[in-house]
Amino acid sequence: MAKVIIMTTLKEGDKAPDFKAEDQDGNEIKLSDYKGKKLVLFFYPKASTPGCTAEACNLSDNYDAMKEKGYEILGVSADSKKRQQNFKNKYDFKYPLLADEDKEVINAYGVWGPKKFMGKEYDGIHRTTFIIDEEGKIAEVIKKVKTKAHAEQILEE
Repeated sequence: MAKVIIMTTLKEGDKAPDFKAEDQDGNEIKLSDYKGKKLVLFFYPKASTPGCTAEACNLSDNYDAMKEKGYEILGVSADSKKRQQNFKNKYDFKYPLLADEDKEVINAYGVWGPKKFMGKEYDGIHRTTFIIDEEGKIAEVIKKVKTKAHAEQILEE
């Protein structure tokens, strides 16, 4: 029997699930902190891995252009605060990274599930980005993330 991989069921127009988690420095960040702003909430599998580094650097390199369009950026993975802090500091990201070790935010957005890599199956984060509007509604769900051109995917809207 083929295994069906169920990705997030959240879609455009849905209310974004509320969350509260700590960033790399232990600051509490909540969805409500971004009320009145557009939020790029991007979930990535693991800090400092090649694809995640390309994606996070691309967003950071385009940070000013994103801010001009009214976007705030927030990265999320299941890494520890220490690992997130090292990742942020090494590449000098201009936005916070949530250390969602208990996967509360990850599960709320439905991005955790079975994955395949080099013939092995395991559970992990599906690289997914949610664009949340000023009212806290999901404006877009990007499931096919281009790691080296992710900001362009968002800004093309």
